[in-house]
Amino acid sequence: MKASVAIQSLPQADNDQELVRMVDEVIDYIRSTGLDYYVGPFETTIEGDNYDQLMDIVKECQHVAVRAGAPKVSAYIKVVYEPEGEILTIDQKVTKHHQG
Repeated sequence: MKASVAIQSLPQADNDQELVRMVDEVIDYIRSTGLDYYVGPFETTIEGDNYDQLMDIVKECQHVAVRAGAPKVSAYIKVVYEPEGEILTIDQKVTKHHQG
């Protein structure tokens, strides 16, 4: 794995139900990319070998939220990129902490 991004998409919404609906559409889009991802309570992490592809996905997440009805969308994004090596995977970072 060469790169990982975490995105917290924050669409403007009239109420919590609308907010959840819009964020669900963003997560559905992320799922449709076929990349490994992990949905957490505040952000979704996506990993892959192609840095540019991940950046395009981050950009498209904003467009998805707008198409879902958000008049404005903000995002917090974290990026780890190691072009000549390997980064820790989602599983390596979190699996041992999951409650059974």
